[in-house]
Amino acid sequence: MTQLIQRTYPADAAQQLGDTGMAPLLARIYAARGIRDTAQLDTSLGNLLPFTQLKNAQTMAVLLADAIGAQRKLLIVADYDADGATACAVGLRGLRAFGACVDFIVPNRFEYGYGLTPEIVRLAAEAQPDILLTVDNGIASVEGVTEANRLGMQVLVTDHHLPGDTLPDALCIVNPNQPGCVFPSKNLAGVGVMFYVLLALRAELRARGAFTEQAEPNLGNLLDLVALGTVADVVKLDENNRILVQQGLQRIRAGRACAGINALLQAARRPAAKASAYELGFIAGPRLNAAGRLEDMSLGIRCLLSDDPAEATEIAAKLDALNQERRSIEADMQQAALAALEHVNPADSASLAMFDETWHQGVIGILASRLKDRYHRPVIAFARAQSGELKGSGRSIPGLHLRDALDLMSKRHSHLLQKFGGHAMAAGVSIREEHFDEFCSAFESIAQSLLSPADLTRTIETDGQLAPVEFSLEIARSLDRQVWGQGFPQPLFEGEFTVQSQRVVGEKHLKLALRPNSGQELSAPHATFDAIHFFSIDPVPKSIRAAYSLGINEYNGSISLQLIIRHWQAV
Repeated sequence: MTQLIQRTYPADAAQQLGDTGMAPLLARIYAARGIRDTAQLDTSLGNLLPFTQLKNAQTMAVLLADAIGAQRKLLIVADYDADGATACAVGLRGLRAFGACVDFIVPNRFEYGYGLTPEIVRLAAEAQPDILLTVDNGIASVEGVTEANRLGMQVLVTDHHLPGDTLPDALCIVNPNQPGCVFPSKNLAGVGVMFYVLLALRAELRARGAFTEQAEPNLGNLLDLVALGTVADVVKLDENNRILVQQGLQRIRAGRACAGINALLQAARRPAAKASAYELGFIAGPRLNAAGRLEDMSLGIRCLLSDDPAEATEIAAKLDALNQERRSIEADMQQAALAALEHVNPADSASLAMFDETWHQGVIGILASRLKDRYHRPVIAFARAQSGELKGSGRSIPGLHLRDALDLMSKRHSHLLQKFGGHAMAAGVSIREEHFDEFCSAFESIAQSLLSPADLTRTIETDGQLAPVEFSLEIARSLDRQVWGQGFPQPLFEGEFTVQSQRVVGEKHLKLALRPNSGQELSAPHATFDAIHFFSIDPVPKSIRAAYSLGINEYNGSISLQLIIRHWQAV
């Protein structure tokens, strides 16, 4: 059973916001998300946190400026997800604009695994670079950095993942989560870290007089890529990240995005002029990720680096086809997982760990996410790798920090885990195939010790009921202008409705006409609202309690309010 729970909010913060003239509903919504002052909603670039607070950013800027001046050869070592791809593109575009000699390499996840491994270092050495620059990886690459040092290459690490007990012996590390870093936003994505390094580098080059005879590169041109990587990596949208995303979206909507992002949106038939965080996270991001999941992320990076619209369109079409293939593989894997669970009641356990020899390494993370959403349990899905190894990808629920849980397992059962890493809500792990059953038992034991019955009950937080006057296009437009996402959730409302009519549209969506039940009457007693439940064709009963967001429906030149159903229960 899913519980709808209304978000609490500090009344004094709502009052303070209301005193500025903000509508009461908006004041309540923002107060519930930690906003106390309208200045916190100002997404002007001038409000970005200064790079001077990011540990080692200025030191790395000096090293990069020296390298550019000496025309030393730089090689970016990227990661194979959307954050890594955008960070690589931002690094390449920015460094080349500053005159650097720089290229990139990205590991194939099936051959080399994640991060700056010794194998990747030896492969990179074939290009004879002077400096390796990691983006979205490297903080845990102790062995890889050691190998690079042995081979005479210097290593600069830019990353945002949590460090382990030992830092790599790199020449310089920039990571807001490393020990001693006082940067207020610990939620920068890898692409955000790289962008901040470029800000520091520009300041360093400016101080050296590099732009006295040539135009200074406009790093704002990179913000579309920063926005894409930030949203796609599902990092918390704190104040600083919201600025980066909003500024990037403004560029995309104004037609100033790079050719690759425009092509990714066009491949999905999404107009750039109406792009939102949704288009970044659920449209462009998955198409970019498909390259890393099924083939090689260098294809996605080439899309983001292209300045030729025709070339970008051609690459985006390949990425779109890969994404369709990924979805087909995912559907087959999910069907196999559900079949395996037919005689198992997930409610009897606190976790799920699953393995199927037919599963695809590149898609197990998505499968884990789908199963986590379905059963509200932390899930780790495994696929067979090489030499008797299983690679797992996990997704968690609030209440269980997945990386910490794996760290605890490594201490209790040191022989089980070959390697692991990640975040609170997502992590990766490698084990021997013969240890799978033992891993399942150990994971379940740890999950039971860390999760309470309340943690294992699915809840949906809402912003309560709407007053009659709040069912309005004006409110919907106000909400639509804001950047919502991880840690700053899109407003969701609840209420009881009578279903006046329902029909399937587009063969996969349920279109409804809803009238608020007693206690929620509008000034017009029989007013009804159009509503839609996307990707669901199951009929609903006559009376429902629904969680919904406010949407804007544009059809045949008319604009109207539309309720977007996220969840419903019979009443």
